[in-house]
Amino acid sequence: MRAKTAEDRALLEMIDPIAEAQGLAIVRVRLMGGTLRRRLQIMAERKSDNDISVEECARLSRAVSEVFDAADPISGEYLLEVSSPGIDRPLTRLMDFDLFEGFEARLETDRMVEGRKRFKGILAGVEGEDIAIDLDGEDETALIPFAWLADAKLVLTDELLKRGAALRAARGEPEDDGLPEGAPDNQNPDLSKDEA
Repeated sequence: MRAKTAEDRALLEMIDPIAEAQGLAIVRVRLMGGTLRRRLQIMAERKSDNDISVEECARLSRAVSEVFDAADPISGEYLLEVSSPGIDRPLTRLMDFDLFEGFEARLETDRMVEGRKRFKGILAGVEGEDIAIDLDGEDETALIPFAWLADAKLVLTDELLKRGAALRAARGEPEDDGLPEGAPDNQNPDLSKDEA
């Protein structure tokens, strides 16, 4: 699931060693768009703590660009985008399901499983090559073969946001209020509309 198409898989084979040399792991590679202007999306993270900085994204982007300029694996123009997987990240490797055990996720299979392809529930880890998930409305933990997954993603919940805030705090990073630095905070309840 780190790469969907044959073209994605070929690109991933080129990108993996570049990321590895920088202590990074590739979470997902997708070449999207038509033939005119395509976009190569690379999601990466540090192996040590499953996070990545803006500087590390830029460094990986430069290294991939250098290799791709020489090898020219993508015909035509394309935009290279290197980013973190994000809070509600895709789950693309078996280890992701252990790492995010206890969090809510949406899974989609490439075949029907008991009459459906889409599942939502709380991740319960991994058993061999199967994903364990406590599905909404079900009493028993379901096992879904990892090989059958077409897509899997964490659901953005308060618990997931708290986990992200705790990880940032542990690294000594400031809280992000989502506003650009120096922007006025319009959330001040002490000001009425007339005073603002």
